[in-house]
Amino acid sequence: MLLKGFKTKLNPNNKQRSLLAQHAGCARFAYNWGLQQCFQAIEARSIAKERGESLPKFPSAIDLHKKLNAEVKPEQKWFYNSSKCAPQQALRDLDNAWKRHLKVKGSGTPKRKKKFVNDHFYLDGAIAIKNGFIQLPRIGLIRLHETVADQKIKSVNISRKAGEWYIAFKIEAEQLITDKKLGRVGVDLGIKVLATLSDGTIYPALKPYRTNKTKLYVLQRKLSRQTQFGKNRQKTKQKIAKLHARIANIRNDATHKLTSHLTKNHGEIVIENLNVSGMLKNHKLAGAIADSGFYEFRRQLEYKTEWYGSKVVVIDRFYPSSQLCSNCGHRQRMPLRLRTYDCPSCGISIDRDLNASINIFSYSETAASSAVEACGRDLPL
Repeated sequence: MLLKGFKTKLNPNNKQRSLLAQHAGCARFAYNWGLQQCFQAIEARSIAKERGESLPKFPSAIDLHKKLNAEVKPEQKWFYNSSKCAPQQALRDLDNAWKRHLKVKGSGTPKRKKKFVNDHFYLDGAIAIKNGFIQLPRIGLIRLHETVADQKIKSVNISRKAGEWYIAFKIEAEQLITDKKLGRVGVDLGIKVLATLSDGTIYPALKPYRTNKTKLYVLQRKLSRQTQFGKNRQKTKQKIAKLHARIANIRNDATHKLTSHLTKNHGEIVIENLNVSGMLKNHKLAGAIADSGFYEFRRQLEYKTEWYGSKVVVIDRFYPSSQLCSNCGHRQRMPLRLRTYDCPSCGISIDRDLNASINIFSYSETAASSAVEACGRDLPL
C-alpha cells in the first residue's frame, strides 16, 4: 500500500468561509505568539550567559501549548470557537522551523506570519468524505469541487490561495503497475520546448508567465497608483493573486500530464541532474527557466515512478550531452544561439535538443566518466 497525497478545491458557503478564516487566524495568532515567547527566551538566555547563571530552557512545542492553554485561552475566549488542532499544529510548525534554522545552513530565523499570506491550518479527528462532501470538525459538511471516493481520513491541511480554499490529505492506495509499452527513454528539458524525448517526441512549452506578463504588468502598475488600504486596491491585489494562481496552475497542469505519461508508459526514464538554483543566477534566462519548472518536473517524476512501477535514472551533472554528437561521439562547443548540431566529423545535422536527448538515452557511467575526464568537469554550453 502507498500513501498518496491528494489536493482539491473546496466550495464553502459564506458561513463556512468565515469559519475557515477564523481557524487560519487562530493558527496564525498561536504561531506569532509562540515566536514572541521564543524571542523572549533567547533574550533571557543571553542575559543569563552574561551573568554566568544557568541557561533557562528553550521552549518546545509542548511547553508553548501548555502555556497557551493556561495563559492565553482564558483571556482570548474566541480561541474556543475553533478546533484545538489549529493552534497546536501551528506551534509544532514553529518548533520545526527553529530546528531547521539550527541544523540547515542558510535557513533563516522564523518570521511572523501575515494575514492573507500563506494562510493555512491543520485538522484531525472525525473527518470523512460522503457523497461529494467532506465532514470537518467545528466546520461541518463542505462541498468538494471534484468527485472523491467516500472514505475516512485521519487528518487534513487546509490552505487559502488567491481567495480560494484548498484541502490536502493522504489516502492509502495500491501500487498501480501499468503495462510499459515503451522501454527506456531520454528526456532533455529546455526553454524553447518543455521537453524533447529521444524518440523524437516534442512537448511544447506553454510559457504561461510570458503569455500573461503584459496583463500582470498592467495590474501591478494600477496597484502602485491606488490609495493604500483602499477597497479598490484590495480588489486589484485579488486580481493579481488570481492571475499568479492561474499561471502556476497552467504550468503544473502541463508538468503533471507529461510526468504521468512518462511514468505510465516508459519503464526507465533518464534525465539530467540540472543545477536549477545555479541556472537561475543567469539573469538573462532566469525568467524562462523558472517558467519551465525544471525542479518541479523532477520532483513529480520521482514520486510517480513509485506509483506506477517505473524507474528514474539521473545522469552526471557534468555530462556534456549537448556537445557530443549522438552519431559518432565527436565533441564541440555549442553556444545557445546554435539550435542545430552540425557535426564536422560524420556530417550529421540534427536538432540540438533531440541530439542531447539521444545522448541522455545512450548514457552509460563508463562513457560519461571518460567524456568528463577528457576535458575537465566544465558545464556544457
